[in-house]
Amino acid sequence: MKKILAYLVSTLIFNTAIAGILTLLMPGVLFWHNFIYSQCIGLSVMSINVTIAAFVHNGVTRLAVLCITLPGSVALGLTLSFALSGVGGWSEEHVLESMAIGLFFGLIGAITFLLSERIEMEVKQRRLEQSESEKRKVEANLKLLQAQIEPHFLFNTLANVGSLIDSDPVLAKRLLERLNDWLRVALVRARSDSATLGDELDLLENYLQILKIRFGERLHWRIDVPEAIRLYPFPPMLLQPLVENAVRHGIEPKIGGGEIVIGARIDRATLHIEVGDSGVGLIGNESGGAGLVNVRARLATLFGNAGQLRLQSREQGGTVATLELPVRQ
Repeated sequence: MKKILAYLVSTLIFNTAIAGILTLLMPGVLFWHNFIYSQCIGLSVMSINVTIAAFVHNGVTRLAVLCITLPGSVALGLTLSFALSGVGGWSEEHVLESMAIGLFFGLIGAITFLLSERIEMEVKQRRLEQSESEKRKVEANLKLLQAQIEPHFLFNTLANVGSLIDSDPVLAKRLLERLNDWLRVALVRARSDSATLGDELDLLENYLQILKIRFGERLHWRIDVPEAIRLYPFPPMLLQPLVENAVRHGIEPKIGGGEIVIGARIDRATLHIEVGDSGVGLIGNESGGAGLVNVRARLATLFGNAGQLRLQSREQGGTVATLELPVRQ
């Protein structure tokens, strides 16, 4: 509707300008006479040929049709101007001159319309290409950030296996089996465009089972997330760095270890996920290292300012990492 209104306004302005030019070139003809003629012809040309252009998209076919409809629309406009002004007619000796003038300005209008349409299409195409290019860059950035999580965990786990092979080969075998299970699921979900919070929590359960082999009774955990919230879409591999950070900076340095608690709730169309630990707590301005930097970068790429990650000390000891992101149904 806005586009049609823009065409109408521009046509009325164009027609009025033509009437003014013709009045200057032909002083003996009144402005109102030229105004009626130019408006009738211009509106007729615009309405007929814009309608045809909207349904005929092939360039050659459109040109062939316009060769017929353009003179026809000018003739229709002249007929209307004769009727409205009460001046002139098809029997007048200057009617061919009027027809030629109408065709001249009608052709200018048609060329202007076609060029503006072509420019608009090229602008849309460039915007689409730019949008696709930016989308590919974002996807590549996300894949790079996501891929940085896996090697760190794998190297630590394989190093742990290496240290257990001589001292406790049975435990080393159990650890490899758990790692194999984790990889089977993680490699599929980490490269998937669609995953749920439940998928992520299942993956974390397996991840914590691997850590349990290393920490034994020094590590305990509890996942307290309602089933309904588990069904919400969730970016793959976004929670594991929070849990890894809690283990590395909270549980591991503490004598006797501690517990990790994972909870989630929905509040005002925002998903709040908390990963709390009963470890040693924040030390100084500790930010969690590269893992949490990675999480913040992914949040910014996926959600902009709507995605947040906060770290704070717990009153009862330890640290809680709160992840906030808009709910996606």
